[in-house]
Amino acid sequence: MATIHQNMLSELFENLVTQFIQENLENIMKAEIKSFMEGEDQAENNSRNGYYKRSLHTKFGYIDDLQVPRDRNGEFQTQMFQPYQRRDGWLEEAVIQMYKSGMGTRDVARFIESMFGSHYSPTTVSNITATVLEDIQAWQSRPLRKRYSVIYLDGLYVKLKRSTVSGEAIYFAMGIDEDGHRQILGFYVGGQESANGWRDVLKDLYKRGAQEVLLGVFDGLPGLDDAFREIYPKADVQHCVVHKVRSTFPKIRVQDKTDFIEDLKTIYNAIDHDLAIAAFDTVKAKWGKKYPKEIQSWEDQLPTLLTFYKYPALIKEAIYTSNPIERMNKEFRKRLKPMNSLTNIDAAEKVVYLEILEYNERFGNRVVRGFGDAKVKKELTLMFEERYPSNETEEPA
Repeated sequence: MATIHQNMLSELFENLVTQFIQENLENIMKAEIKSFMEGEDQAENNSRNGYYKRSLHTKFGYIDDLQVPRDRNGEFQTQMFQPYQRRDGWLEEAVIQMYKSGMGTRDVARFIESMFGSHYSPTTVSNITATVLEDIQAWQSRPLRKRYSVIYLDGLYVKLKRSTVSGEAIYFAMGIDEDGHRQILGFYVGGQESANGWRDVLKDLYKRGAQEVLLGVFDGLPGLDDAFREIYPKADVQHCVVHKVRSTFPKIRVQDKTDFIEDLKTIYNAIDHDLAIAAFDTVKAKWGKKYPKEIQSWEDQLPTLLTFYKYPALIKEAIYTSNPIERMNKEFRKRLKPMNSLTNIDAAEKVVYLEILEYNERFGNRVVRGFGDAKVKKELTLMFEERYPSNETEEPA
């Protein structure tokens, strides 16, 4: 009995809220048409012509007899909603959010029909989410800041349906600007990850204004160093130390793994560059004969694995690995996984773009640890001024 009474009160409350919304909408529209009819060009040639009834879904309830004022010439249009709009926009926003969370268009359509009794076809859902593509185009061409202390590069594979389902790369570029703020600068979907693909990404970043960069952080993909230096010849390259350790780990025998990895840590945890080189020499003397290829690989790559020593120690954690962008990719991968495979590139772009907006909103105004320190900022500013004199302009190759 109590439950029935509670349901009746809940329904009564909902009806009161809906009635309140309806009355306010109708009062606003009365004021709108009054202002419209008082216009200079309306006074003699037009007049009010009663009302017509229409329905409207709102997030506060369903109104089935909303009275909309009209004029004799049919020129008045309320600003409350579009002529053929049957919802006030909240459901369309909900569709986008459901799609973003990993629901397919068919799942969204079924959910809406079960909740509201109105049919939403998968095509309609797709059309609603397609409005996001216009925003994507504007976002991808937006101007970037001129200076970035760090640019991270990393790729993520997603399954796309073309004639068959296959994995294709999403290229991500993330930057830390002069103020220490970290944001995703761009993303590019399609094809297999390659140095040429990254070259196009970097050219786009440069074209959009990111022309002065101190450091690029990424893994050891063949050819990526050259592509980066082609666009940013004055920037340094930092290969991700964590990637290098991971790629070495499987090649070490089980009984040696713990000692070998601990010895590698003495290299990139040394106090300065000279001590890091000395630590490597010690590791080489100890393991060189047993693992010659692995030690040689480290020696060949040592200059770009130890680049971070050229920069203030307070920002080491942010620059000696590509962990910041890898953590972001891990989040994106979780969101994309429930979708199994995406129908096309547009579908992939929509989901990724919505995730990026959320990421940038969360982190875009935070100062990355170390970059807010006054001495660090001064040192980085001096590095910019030394590499990029203010009277010098340069075009990428």
